[in-house]
Amino acid sequence: MSSRTINVLILAGALFLLANATVFTVHERQLAIKLRFGEIVKADYQPGLHFMLPFVNNVKKFERRIITQSHPAESFLTSEGKILNVDFYVKWRIMDVSNYYRATGGIEDNAARRMGEIVKDSLKGIITRLTLQEVVASERAAVTGDLLDDAGEAVRKMGVELVDVRIRRIDLPDEVTDSVYQRMNQSFKAQAAKLRAEGRATAETTRAEAERERTEILAGADRDAEGIRGEGDARAAEVYARAHTKNPEFYAFYRSLQAYRTSLGGSDDVIVISPQGEFFRYLKKPGVR
Repeated sequence: MSSRTINVLILAGALFLLANATVFTVHERQLAIKLRFGEIVKADYQPGLHFMLPFVNNVKKFERRIITQSHPAESFLTSEGKILNVDFYVKWRIMDVSNYYRATGGIEDNAARRMGEIVKDSLKGIITRLTLQEVVASERAAVTGDLLDDAGEAVRKMGVELVDVRIRRIDLPDEVTDSVYQRMNQSFKAQAAKLRAEGRATAETTRAEAERERTEILAGADRDAEGIRGEGDARAAEVYARAHTKNPEFYAFYRSLQAYRTSLGGSDDVIVISPQGEFFRYLKKPGVR
């Protein structure tokens, strides 16, 4: 290979390296800033191919997507001085890449550490206002909303948007777990006793009302029955009276037969009466009075 060919190859390689050093690519999932001797020159890059001056500019790229970072359990004090161990995670993303770079040096761990401290301070302020039972029984979504409001403004100063904060677990220290469960158990027992007492009172009221209605119904039925019986007796007396008026002799005979059946019906019946009396007149020979 001649020296001329070697020189051409060296020149081509140098031109390739120079061209490669003057362009850079920004992907859709990335944010980028261009620096000149450590100072930010441009930060609003769209996805695509861009240019820079080699040896003068350099480019820093960062994640555009949402970043999720977990934080180990931290101890917090409630309003009555009880200790809670709270485990949470944070979702965030870069919104202003220039402020983000100035605040964190572009190091993700620095951003996560500072954000974790901000969220912990906000969470501490929220839990401090609540009792132990309120923290355990409250909706975690409500606590999350308060966290986003309290910590969101401080995080935005870092060029970061706090997307979400979630409490994964709330643990009670061993020394207070039993006492909390005992209080909750007593509370539930008291509520159950109250409900049972209310149920018994309702049952007694219902039974008393039913008994009153039963008494009224029976009294009304007895009243109606007595009225019907009275009407029947009156009707029977009227019929008997008409029969007696129409045929007194037959009526007297019929009544005597009824008296005989009533008085002489049993095998062990004993009656002491004069045979010559009016009682036996229909048992005598026909025509005899």
